[in-house]
Amino acid sequence: MLSYDAGADKTRNAGKNGLWVRLMLIDLRLNAIVDPERAGVHDPLELARAVAEGGATLLQLRDKRSDARAMIETARAIKAVLAPLAVPFVVNDRVDVALAAKADGVHLGPDDMAIEDARALLGRDAIIGASIKSVEAAEAVPIDLIDYAGVGGVYATLSKQQKSAPIGTEGFARITCVLRRRAPQLPVVGIAGIDTTNAAAVMAAGADGIAVISALSLVADPRSAARGLRAIVDGMLAERGV
Repeated sequence: MLSYDAGADKTRNAGKNGLWVRLMLIDLRLNAIVDPERAGVHDPLELARAVAEGGATLLQLRDKRSDARAMIETARAIKAVLAPLAVPFVVNDRVDVALAAKADGVHLGPDDMAIEDARALLGRDAIIGASIKSVEAAEAVPIDLIDYAGVGGVYATLSKQQKSAPIGTEGFARITCVLRRRAPQLPVVGIAGIDTTNAAAVMAAGADGIAVISALSLVADPRSAARGLRAIVDGMLAERGV
């Protein structure tokens, strides 16, 4: 199974054509995204703790509204909550916040800092994930500089404004095929609108895991919701023999 080992060797070795290739593999089975705007009645720190205890394998902080200082404080607090649980923590978009909070890495979209610049600033040990929305983007992404890809939006979502139509599981499979051709071991997670009703379909399309916001935060018991989603993902991976 693709997994993140905090004690593993995270160096890069010279690979094909002299490019650096990533050795660290990230466990993406349940990528929980905590967004204060979409936390419902839950405190973001307690939400982070609950989903991690419920089985999240990677946690991302997404905050489109807070100023830098407030976001850094939140990121530091979440990192402290996750430390005893050994769940890696990344910050969406904000390389500056990730650096200041000593997060494990960042998740970058097409309008964020260039991946090459982020890698130069964060160093070779940081986790860098990239949002991939099209086959063209999958062909163009500097794949030797990222640790995982988030492909989507797979389904419609209310957690953020979608600039283009959902790609569905067929679109997800096409994009993932390109990424796997370029980097067979690159972990790929499905993003957007994923819940217990469609998680299995995303996994069947070739995902290594799912990225989830509302299905974890807009429920009464996020810990139980995380357990339920992990059970679906683990069951689909078991069917694959992973």
